[in-house]
Amino acid sequence: MLRTVAAYDPSAWSDLFVATAGAAAALAGLVFVAVSINIARILELAGVPERGLQTVLLLLGAVVVSVLGLVPQRPGTFAVELIGASVVLLSFLALTTRSTLAGTRGHPGWITSRVLILVPGSAAYLIGGISLLTGGGGGLAWVVVGIIGALVGAVLNAWVLLVEILR
Repeated sequence: MLRTVAAYDPSAWSDLFVATAGAAAALAGLVFVAVSINIARILELAGVPERGLQTVLLLLGAVVVSVLGLVPQRPGTFAVELIGASVVLLSFLALTTRSTLAGTRGHPGWITSRVLILVPGSAAYLIGGISLLTGGGGGLAWVVVGIIGALVGAVLNAWVLLVEILR
């Protein structure tokens, strides 16, 4: 099996972490603006305030993971931090998911889409942390999946918070 050292060396990924910390923080600010513009409508709809919280949590997770990736430390330490951050993020997302599903009225497609928006931007950090800790399985490539998943999921949710709830 081919294993590259860079996939397990957080310092080799510093440019990515700098870029994603800034991008995710900027998007989080835009989500706050979107929510404030439509706050009355958001508060009227079942599960939508929680969906706004999930959006911010996805972006906050990307910022936290990126900042932790910039700290000079051993890969094993970063791995433990990734696992911890992912467990906390997944816990908060799980706690709010039941409320967000209230607005789906049991429609399987909507339920699936709401859950799928959250999984890549949270669970991939856990997989990445475990992979980094064990030294096999892709390493920090999973963190990239998590960051991209968080950004895409947050943008999709932001669109709903800004536009779709007004339809």
